[in-house]
Amino acid sequence: MEPNGHDEASRILHELQSLKATKSDIDRRISALESQLRHLNLQNGTVVKTSALPNPITAAHHDLTPEMIHRYSRHLLLPSFGVKAQSNLINSSILVVGAGGLGSPALLYLAACGAGRLGIVDHDVVELNNMHRQVIHTEAFIGQPKVKSAATTCRSINSSVQIVEHHEALRTSNALEIFNQYDVIVDATDNAPSRYMISDCCVLLGKPLVSGAALGLEGQLTVYNYNGGPCYRCLFPTPPPTAACQRCADSGVLGVVPGIIGCLQALEAIKIASVVGEPLSGRMLLFDALAARIRIVKIRGRSPQCEACGENATFTQQQFREFDYEKFTQSPLTPSPLKLKLLPSDSRISSKEYHDRVANGEAHVLVDVRPAHHFKIVSLPKSLNIPLPSLEARLPEISSALKEEEERNGSLSAKLYVICRRGNDSQRAVQNLHKLGFTSARDIVGGLESWAHDVDSNFPTY
Repeated sequence: MEPNGHDEASRILHELQSLKATKSDIDRRISALESQLRHLNLQNGTVVKTSALPNPITAAHHDLTPEMIHRYSRHLLLPSFGVKAQSNLINSSILVVGAGGLGSPALLYLAACGAGRLGIVDHDVVELNNMHRQVIHTEAFIGQPKVKSAATTCRSINSSVQIVEHHEALRTSNALEIFNQYDVIVDATDNAPSRYMISDCCVLLGKPLVSGAALGLEGQLTVYNYNGGPCYRCLFPTPPPTAACQRCADSGVLGVVPGIIGCLQALEAIKIASVVGEPLSGRMLLFDALAARIRIVKIRGRSPQCEACGENATFTQQQFREFDYEKFTQSPLTPSPLKLKLLPSDSRISSKEYHDRVANGEAHVLVDVRPAHHFKIVSLPKSLNIPLPSLEARLPEISSALKEEEERNGSLSAKLYVICRRGNDSQRAVQNLHKLGFTSARDIVGGLESWAHDVDSNFPTY
């Protein structure tokens, strides 16, 4: 018997995944071996030359090897950068916390430009929906640790840079130990508890912090705890409301925006490490992608009352290790999608139950309460898009749709179901509908994500 199309597709997919995994492992091994070989060649080359000729490096009074001079020649030609700054950079160590949208471009340029030792902290794995902005990763590494993927790319760009992989979540239990190994810290995270934790740790250890953020079509950048400048707590002594802390996974981000901010983070880290230029201490860069506008604004200086770096601050390393940043900010260190439970079980049905009712021809109306631009991405057949904020104003549309469905099917009463992306707004909508007289309305648990997981694996998620 010839294999059917589904079996053949599964076989091809399995073979592709196997080949990609093998390829990524080979790439990693090649990169590591090339790095080892390069160091051996440099050592051997130095021995040979010093035995025959005067050492040109000693004569020039710097420690750049011939290979470094050639590699970084465009840096060395800059009068405002030159040999001294490049030597400082090569002898520096920089830690990037997060190998995502901000960390990816920062790591690429820090490796390419010659940071001597480059650390990467991340506990996450590469996913397909990372690709549009996390440019350090490739499809071959999907499902594998971001640290491993990022390190492989950095080594392939510059095998002379020492890459240190910290494949772990940054916590108060390990942050001091990790940060203490580096001269400059780059915060490429995207949540409030991490920002406070990273800033406090930098204050305790006296480390300059390059902090960036990007969301939607906007970004910002500054340098904390440098040359008497403020720390993060100086500007934000109390955390913002949880509702104000948006994530890319919920609100979206244009891929190039974190790319721009990440590159600028690399620039600030290079300026600090090489002791060149004026880092953004006491100033903040604001980027508006749609307006193509960059503004530099002056920010509040170091606060004498700051609990971390103020005149009477008593915050110790032991207190840091015991501090609960999740409780302080009322948000998790590793954000996961919100899962509300606002309704009793008899006001909810599963996506499988809804599927069965549709298959049995039940007369019903499905209201999708996501924003209109979400609805345009993907939706279930015959669903009626009424965004949650406009629900009450558009109740006549729901009544009319229910009446039409009853007339079409000769049914005494058509059912009303409500769906959203993850099953949170749909619960809020059903609560409102019950108060407004639509007491039979039911929420579909888990929303469209549940439908994709439990009913139709080919249904797109976003």
